[in-house]
Parts: sequence; C-alpha cells; structure tokens
Amino acid sequence: MSQRAFRIRYFVPFIASALLIPGLARAAQLTVAAAADLTFAFPEVAARFQKETGNSVNVSFGSSGNFFAQIQNGAPYDLFFSADTGYPQRLQSLGFTQPGTLYKYATGKLVLWAPSGSHLDVSRGLPVLLDPRVRKIAIANPEHAPYGRAAVAALRHARIYEKVRGKLVLGENISQAAQFVASGDADIGLLARSLTLAPTMNGKGKSFEIPPSDYPPIDQAAVILKSSQKKELAQQFLDFMRKPETQALMRRYGFALAHPSDTTP
Repeated sequence: MSQRAFRIRYFVPFIASALLIPGLARAAQLTVAAAADLTFAFPEVAARFQKETGNSVNVSFGSSGNFFAQIQNGAPYDLFFSADTGYPQRLQSLGFTQPGTLYKYATGKLVLWAPSGSHLDVSRGLPVLLDPRVRKIAIANPEHAPYGRAAVAALRHARIYEKVRGKLVLGENISQAAQFVASGDADIGLLARSLTLAPTMNGKGKSFEIPPSDYPPIDQAAVILKSSQKKELAQQFLDFMRKPETQALMRRYGFALAHPSDTTP
C-alpha cells in the first residue's frame, strides 16, 4: 500500500470519529431574546453555561413587547425570555413556540430608586413622588414593557397616577429607565430590583421596595421558539436555568424564583 493510500484510509475515519467526541466537536451558539431586567444577570448565566457545556449564548436585551413583535416577523431567536407570561402565552397560542416548553423562570420586583446624593426620602414610598422637587420620574414604557405596566398599576394603587403623570419619562425598556435615573436625566425611578443590584448601580443609590400587593405579579416566562434549529440545545439551556446554582445566581440579582419544575400553561 502506498503512503498516500495509507493516509486516505486512516485519516478520514479519524476526522469522522473526532466529530463524535464532545470536546472536539464544534461548539454551537444559541441566540436568545431577553427582557431588559436580565441585562446584568444573564451575561453571568451565559458564561457559566458556556463553561459547563462549551456552547455559547448570544443574548439580545430589550423590551418584551418589541421582541414579541420581532418574533412574529421572523426574527431568528432560539429562545425568548420575557418579563411577563403574557407575551410567551400569546406566541404559544399563535403557533410560534415549541409545544410544552413554556417555563416560568422568575418573578421580578419593582423598587423606587434615587441616586445617593438625592435629598428625596425614598423610605416614604410612592408619596415621595408628590414632592415638588421631583420633576422627572423614570419608568419603562407601559405600551410594551411589563415593568412599565407594573409601575403604572402601583401609581394607580397609591392614587397618585394622575397627579404625577406629567412627570413621567418613558424608557424604551426598564434598562433605559434605569439609565435615566443613574445619569441624572430623571430625579427618581420605578425600576427593576435586578438592575439596582447590578454593579453599575449597587451602592450608588437608595431604594424602597414597592409592596408586591400594590401591582400585578411580574411573573416572567421563557419559551423555545418553533423556528429554532437548535431545540435540543435550547432545552438544555432551560434545564440549566433550573439548576440550584443558576437559581442561586438569579436570587442574588433580586429575582424571586418559582419551583424548578414550575411551568406556565
């Protein structure tokens, strides 16, 4: 047998077998649409997932309502992590999701937040918004952001919505609303607790947690999209979200968590 024949006969089977070895196989990448309140938690979740599996996660952050519209128009995401359950449920009813994958992964919390240098006493709760020194109040746009709807509900519950309505500054999503307050473009904001615990804001302001009874629960659900070509890997990521270590990370970022087996019908 010639040296050339020897190489062809043995080298090709080696390549084929190497593809079956997980460590040598080419890593895959998931594309995830995620609610803006996950802006700081999810990079750490994705890094841990990649370290454990070798597969990467490309995350886009924004308002859940905008992602809802994008997905209906064919945006190529594998997974959608919404800041509510309504948008994933509607996608499910419209046939855009993989059956049986809807999963309630967390419950968000709404807080009143002002910079450390502010003279406002946030411990007073929502009535502090009536202070004449408050000129601009940042919230997420309630038209397409669940945290914005929760903020409006809390203001109505406190019976001050009409009194402060003219002061509201709407962020495209809850992350932008937080930026408005952190940068001084707003005096105070109704924000996601997960963002105020992130490195860019933690210790740089004062907050008051709005009682959960003052607004509808911000239950957050994820779903695998039917158009995904990586459904098995997407399911692996959902299973990773249920792991105790991942749940502990989410709690550290201020989320309340459902039971690991909890799903949303």
